[in-house]
Amino acid sequence: MTLNRENVLIEALPYIREFHDSIMIIKVGGHAMVNPEVMSDIIQDIVLLRFVGIHPVIVHGGGPEISEKMKRMGKESQFVGGLRITDDETLEIARMVLVGNINTEIVALIGKHGAKGIGLSGKDGKLLIAKKKPFQKVIIENVEHEVDLGWVGDTEIINPEILNILIREGYIPVIAPLAMDINGKALNINADTVAGDIAAALKAKKLILMTDVPGLLKDINDRSSRISGIAIEDIEELIDSGLIAGGMIPKMRSAACSVTSGVEKIHIIDGSVSHSILLELFTDTGIGTMVYKKEDE
Repeated sequence: MTLNRENVLIEALPYIREFHDSIMIIKVGGHAMVNPEVMSDIIQDIVLLRFVGIHPVIVHGGGPEISEKMKRMGKESQFVGGLRITDDETLEIARMVLVGNINTEIVALIGKHGAKGIGLSGKDGKLLIAKKKPFQKVIIENVEHEVDLGWVGDTEIINPEILNILIREGYIPVIAPLAMDINGKALNINADTVAGDIAAALKAKKLILMTDVPGLLKDINDRSSRISGIAIEDIEELIDSGLIAGGMIPKMRSAACSVTSGVEKIHIIDGSVSHSILLELFTDTGIGTMVYKKEDE
């Protein structure tokens, strides 16, 4: 057993050395958000990253909790292309869940595990300035329709100054994916997209997207069909073919934009696997799907 532990540490050492003093964006989402034990493990991993000299920044979603809150209030969730249709009432529910519940809980967990967390939304310090998404084209019974997603935004400007200050002072920023437009109107943004935008703005070494599946699957019903790596040049073709679908679409498009903007590697991993962040970053084999440029193969 001692030898096994030594091997684990020896295998991790070159990765710790490589990643020291780098910024990593970790998007936490999926059903890990509603499982306290899984969430505690995730935050423990992130705090460990901080103590070995890495600068983690957390972006969190809250889709399952928002959907559950809407259900309790008698409101049905609707999605187009993996994005939630957001009217005034849905936006207020999202704000309550994301900022009032999840964000504060994550900050408290960071403190419990010995580090300093600080909660933000994209509205703080004008971190995220966005514009309302245009109408989305969808095919329903072979007929094309244009759908208004409501108060859903696309990022226009990232102002990372507040994040750089917090990182420099040793804090772990925890960001809820709410932005504002130039008139101060709140907009809901997909958390994967926010994570990718912030990773690019901070020139992060890695972006880790945590989800409910082991990564990109050839067969959505077969968790063993994980694709270990995918080039960004192939993503749109795989979306057209249907292999990338639903909530995986914004994840993969966010990953592609981030890699194009200078983030070295994107990792899509299963957040429900115990200590999945450490297994992906500090072992030779990894456990998720890595997204990269073909020229970096």
